[in-house]
Amino acid sequence: MTTAFVPKESRCGETRVAVSPETAKRLVQSGVTLTLESGAGAAAGFPDASYQATGAKIVGADGWGTADLVLKVATPTAAEAGRLKSGTVLVSLVLPSAHLDVVRVLSERKVSTLALDLVPRISRAQSMDVLSSQATVAGYKAVLLGASHMVKMCPLLMTAAGTVPPARAVIFGVGVAGLQAIATAKRLGCVVEATDIRRATKEQVESLGARFIDVPGAEDMETAGGYAKEVSPEFLERQRQEVAKRVAEADLVVTTAQVPGKKAPRLVSEAMVRSMKPGSVIVDLAVESGGNCELSKLGEVVEHHGVKIVGVPNLPATVPLHASELFAKNILNLVRLFVDKEGKMSTEFTDEVLAGCLLTHGGEIRHEPTVALLAQGVTP
Repeated sequence: MTTAFVPKESRCGETRVAVSPETAKRLVQSGVTLTLESGAGAAAGFPDASYQATGAKIVGADGWGTADLVLKVATPTAAEAGRLKSGTVLVSLVLPSAHLDVVRVLSERKVSTLALDLVPRISRAQSMDVLSSQATVAGYKAVLLGASHMVKMCPLLMTAAGTVPPARAVIFGVGVAGLQAIATAKRLGCVVEATDIRRATKEQVESLGARFIDVPGAEDMETAGGYAKEVSPEFLERQRQEVAKRVAEADLVVTTAQVPGKKAPRLVSEAMVRSMKPGSVIVDLAVESGGNCELSKLGEVVEHHGVKIVGVPNLPATVPLHASELFAKNILNLVRLFVDKEGKMSTEFTDEVLAGCLLTHGGEIRHEPTVALLAQGVTP
């Protein structure tokens, strides 16, 4: 029988938990001996008692070295990785290009690491895709955060004292986060426009009642996996010129554009910020990977030229209950691929989803881009 351990997240600001009481119940019913570090779910609104009611056990931090399976949200620290016994299976976000030191430790400890950020973007893996589920939360919260910093209200209001025009919102990037941002801004009553280098997203934008900002040359800017390609500086400049006049009129700008494994593209220049109305707001969801806005500061809300620029990282952690519930269901669906109904765990990892996100196994690093970075001597 497999013993699984859910630690209390140690990274600053991380309030989510990898297993919710609902998924804990399902894991226990499947024969898994589930243990959680005391307080693991407290920040997400799940007290220890809610897990004990499912049959899970509350333990101390010693679970790191005794479990067969460790379920986690954020990348473990190198010290945490060093506590895992040989042969342990770790399911967690890792972001290997930014945490090469942790990858080295996991490999040295002969840990089998299933990196949630490497889950393939294929149809059958959608229910295991934490990047998408958490982007949904981030897109929603970004608009609410932006609205809370604006000097005006969002909807059209017709009152005895006069008419209040609706706020104008511009969304950069029409992935999962962008679509949720569009939908949320529309619900709040904003007039919404959106832009993306993938021409195929136009129909999605218009289906939500927003206007798509066309950029010449955007037709072929999408990978086979549905991600945006890294584009040339020339194209980005055309995009800036096309949307600059919309940004100048916007009350709220939300930027979500990111390229996996790359620095986020700079889409909003200081000149564009200067052109915006005083009291306008920019929320930069790409701030952790360099930022889409030239003036964004990681972890800060700054003001330039009368415009507030919000660089709050890890927005899903600001809505920890629902973010954790979604994250936990993603993990449960992944775990079911290698833990059977009797609670027995297989480490063959031949399934295409498991093989696609297998970062380390048997003392080897299986993810070729990470191998290449280590060979080049790249440091985070």
